[in-house]
Amino acid sequence: MSHPVPFSAANKKLVTSMYRQSLKLARNWISNRQLFRQKAVEIRHKFDQNAQISNPRLLARTLDETRAHLYEFRHPDPIVPPSFPGGTKYERNVPPRMEKIMQHNLYEP
Repeated sequence: MSHPVPFSAANKKLVTSMYRQSLKLARNWISNRQLFRQKAVEIRHKFDQNAQISNPRLLARTLDETRAHLYEFRHPDPIVPPSFPGGTKYERNVPPRMEKIMQHNLYEP
């Protein structure tokens, strides 16, 4: 198994993705804005604590623990914005097709 390279662009993208996932996950569980902001500060603090890990093995272990933590606390019914796929307004008023619809006359000789 290859270990992630610390401070690389791919690693930064992965950590950023995990951070955003954790914020979305917290938002799914917490409906009160003030409580959510407190939890977001806690999440940021945890990510900042691990920001300077330079040992690839320790980094891999930390990323695996974070993945497991995100999987463990996923929400069974996450919040979906209304106009996104799976939302309540998704494709509710689909605009009509603009191309000409072919009319077939079945009774024409």
